[in-house]
Amino acid sequence: MEAVAGQKKSTGKKVFTGEVVSDKMAKTIVVKITTRKLHRLYKKYVTHSKKVKAHDEKNEAHVGDTVRIVEARPMSKEKRWRLQEIVERAK
Repeated sequence: MEAVAGQKKSTGKKVFTGEVVSDKMAKTIVVKITTRKLHRLYKKYVTHSKKVKAHDEKNEAHVGDTVRIVEARPMSKEKRWRLQEIVERAK
């Protein structure tokens, strides 16, 4: 499968968008990923959230920013994600 001009080739890695809740560690941010899922029986949407640590090489993301993170190799005991881009800065 060849990449068409102007399109990126898919790497198959998971990509999530979430909000930065902590940036106090060096080169690390904590990102809260929120998902909504329809309950099978009650047919109501239930909100689930999880917090993951992501590598931020340049310390450019701050609390409140919306960021996109991508799967990466294990960088420490809990850090398995990498900052891909900052989607929106905090107001």
